[in-house]
Parts: sequence; C-alpha cells; structure tokens
Amino acid sequence: MRFFLKISLLLTCPLGAAENARLEFAHGVLEELRGMDTAQDHFERARLADPLALPLVQRAVKQRLERDDRAGAVKLFQELATARSDELQVQLLYADFLTQEGAGDAMAVKLASGALETALKKHPASPAVIQRLYQIYQTSGRGSQAKTLLDQLDAKDAESALLYASLVRSSAEADEAAKLARLDEHYLLAMATNPQIAALARDASEHFRNTKRPEKAIELLEQHVAAAPSSLDLRTRLGVICFAAGRNEKGEAVLKAVLQIDPNDALAHQALAKFYRSHGQAEPALFHASERLKLKGGSAADFLKLADEWLAAGNPKAARVLLEKAVFDQPENWPLSQQLAIATRRDPETRAKAARIFREAELVKPPDVASSPEFLLESAEAMLAEGQSKAAEERLRAAIKAFPPDAKKETSSALRRLASIWESENRNADAAKSLRKRADSLDP
Repeated sequence: MRFFLKISLLLTCPLGAAENARLEFAHGVLEELRGMDTAQDHFERARLADPLALPLVQRAVKQRLERDDRAGAVKLFQELATARSDELQVQLLYADFLTQEGAGDAMAVKLASGALETALKKHPASPAVIQRLYQIYQTSGRGSQAKTLLDQLDAKDAESALLYASLVRSSAEADEAAKLARLDEHYLLAMATNPQIAALARDASEHFRNTKRPEKAIELLEQHVAAAPSSLDLRTRLGVICFAAGRNEKGEAVLKAVLQIDPNDALAHQALAKFYRSHGQAEPALFHASERLKLKGGSAADFLKLADEWLAAGNPKAARVLLEKAVFDQPENWPLSQQLAIATRRDPETRAKAARIFREAELVKPPDVASSPEFLLESAEAMLAEGQSKAAEERLRAAIKAFPPDAKKETSSALRRLASIWESENRNADAAKSLRKRADSLDP
C-alpha cells in the first residue's frame, strides 16, 4: 500500500511530461504491476530522457535481447560505456556483458578487450580489470600478454596478491620451481604489508602448508593473529596446523585460548577432541567431542556412542546432559529416549525424577521393538524407588527373558533382584527360593 502511495504521489507531482525520466519510470512500474503492455514504452521514454542512467540502460538492453536484437543491445551498452568512460564499474559491466553475450564471438572479444585496456590505462593495477583481461588473453591465444598483466599487480595490495596467486596457480609453466618462488615472494610481501587481512592470511598459510612447509604456514598465521586478535577462525586454524606439524603444546594452548573467548567454537572442540583421543586422554576427549556434538548436531548413533562412553567412564551426568540435547532435537527417537532414561537414573542429581523419564520413553517405543534388558532393569529400580513393586516385578521378568543365553551373570543378578522383592514383601516364598537356585546354577 505504501509503495502504491509513493507511485501515486510521484505521478501527481508537477515535474514535467515525457522528458522526465523518473516520472516515466514510475508510470512504467505502475503499468507493469497492472500487467499492461504499454509499460515498456514508458521505460524506453525514461531511458531517452536520461540515457546515461545505468539501470535504465540495463533494462533496455535486456528488452532488446529478449527480442533477439543483439546488435541493438550492444549498441546501447557501448554508447553508455563511451559516455561514462571514466567510471570503472560501468566499463566492467560493459566488458562482462560482451563476454557473456558474445560467447567467444571475435568482435565481442575485441570490444571487451578494448574497453578493458582503456580502463586499465585510467585505473592502473586494478585487480578487477586485470582479472578480466587475463582471462580474455589466455582464451584468445595471447599468453605472453597475459603474463605481462601479472607484473602490473601491486604485491602490497591484498586483493592483488590473492588474484596473482590464483592466476599463477592456474597457469601452466615449465619451470615449477620459478613459479613457486614467485608465489612465495608475492605472499610474503603482501603479508608483510597486510597481515591483518584474514583472506590473505588464510590463502598464504595454505600455500605454504600445501607445499609441505608447515612452519612457514604457522608463522604467517601467527603474524595475522598478532595483527588481528579477534580473528578467531584463523586462530583455530593455527591450532589445527600446529597439531598437524607436531607442535602439540602450541596447538593445545591456542585452541584453549580460543575456547576461553568463544566456548561455542565447534572446530576448536573437534580438533581438541581428536588430539586428546589420539593421546589416550579419554575424559577431555569425551568432553570436547560432546561439546562439538551439542553445537553442530549429529546422528542418533553419534549421540548414543558418546553417551555410552560417558556411562562406561562412570560419568552419567555428562551422558544425561548430552542425551537431553539429542532427545530435544529428536523427541520420537526410541533408542535416544531409552538411553536418556538410563542415564537419568544413574545420575544422582536426577535419580528422583527417573521414573517419569522412563514412562516418557516407553511412550515413544515402537510396538514391534523390544526394550533392552538394561532399560528394563534400570526402569525396575526406578519403579521400586517410587514404591511400585508390581511395575518393577513386571520389568524384571521382562528383563530376565530378554537377556541372551550367554549373559549368565546379568541374568543371575536379575533373578536375585526379583527374589529379593518377593522376600521383602513376604510373598511367593517358594518361587523366590526357586529363583535363587536358578541364579546359583548360572554362576561360574
């Protein structure tokens, strides 16, 4: 509504007639919204009123291309580029238009290279111009001219250094050692001038890392971090490269410092988890792996694996916290809900509410899937804590049936637990004795 009000106000303003480009453009927009065929006439009159307006020319060029009037489209853009020859952005758009629409046409290539060569004289060392000219020269068999363009790039400028590296890497040269030396020199000079630019630091360090010189890669990232302390992504990258280079103490210290600033840096957690696991430090490895999983998410299997490791390590609280995140994200997942209930009961802080968590887990259990014996045993203990001995008995019976034949120790323990319930309640005395005899027979 507000848009139509602005259009209406513009149409009623005493600004002139067809010569007024804005008025004609407003007419065109309004009629275009109404689906009227006369909209294009207004846009064309707007362009004639202001022939140097880039958006109006671009719209007119598009219209001519839609009518297969390629020559007319080129002529319009060429006139604009000639009239605004000092404006780099216009020259770049003109050259891009010729390159895209010409699709290798000799005349289009000639016009594009001519416009870019003129622009380069007015804007020396412009990375945007050199990049386009380089591609034209390379594809049109002017390799020697393309190489001379590289020398015009300012090695002290970060954008130019990145472009130089990209073009040199993609070029085919007989002397690879000379090519590598040129890249080294450009990166080092650019970093000495612009160590604070993250894109340059990343590219330069990767160059040295990929050419098997990790110490130089580390040195460049250290320069960057010193110049830009807030660049946490590359601080993390520095720690990872330190690990890869065998500088473990340095890598650990860097990544810990990152996490002090941003505890939610998932890559730092991932790198530390991998490092600690490879060095047999189970607890910190589990901690960082869990933090990474909570931040980035993962499959149910990922959560279950780590939770099982926490439980085996005697830390049910860590397992519970991890599984609570997993169940929050996947509330209908039965294996996750089952394991969360177990961890909840084993954690002394949450044991009192375990029975409720078991009941909630049972609600999402598929009817054709059996509960694990572990779940049934833990559930029985939770029910007993609430005074529900009948429910506990039911679960113990189910657990005894669920144990495989080779789980003699576990089956024996469950039999004795069921017998103890009957004995404590003074019922099923003979059956309790029978259970204990059966348990004894399973003992080694």
